[in-house]
Amino acid sequence: MQGKTATIVEENLSKVIEELGYDLYEVEFVKKQNGMNLTLFITSPDHPITLKDCELVHRTVDPILDELDPTNGAGYYLNVSSVGLDKPIKSDKDFKRCLNTEIVVKQFATKDNVNKEIIGTLKSFDEVQIVVEVNNASITILRQNIAVCKPNVKI
Repeated sequence: MQGKTATIVEENLSKVIEELGYDLYEVEFVKKQNGMNLTLFITSPDHPITLKDCELVHRTVDPILDELDPTNGAGYYLNVSSVGLDKPIKSDKDFKRCLNTEIVVKQFATKDNVNKEIIGTLKSFDEVQIVVEVNNASITILRQNIAVCKPNVKI
């Protein structure tokens, strides 16, 4: 039911959230210490997400979720959150958002463990591979070989 609930919510709220000027990055429906939590992770192409943005999305989707009832009457806590600076890059949408930014790519073990971790600028991607520029050289990495890919956040 957890995956099904997230899918129902994503299918029904994506457009509503886009109309507010945000992207619905991910929907998570998981059990935590306080009970079931439905978390909507949002991004904005124009600015970092603020508490005000989260509140606006929360107020907008709450009545829609009440009517939709994606949990068939089961209680849950609704959370709206920013994606976070170091959220893994998984989908084409994520790769598009990170074009021309510095990323860290950790590959599954290679024969000789050469270049298992690569830090460079994401230059392009398609459904099969990504291209990362490192020291003015382009490195092509098959997506199936990527264990973890995320923005290179320096705090």
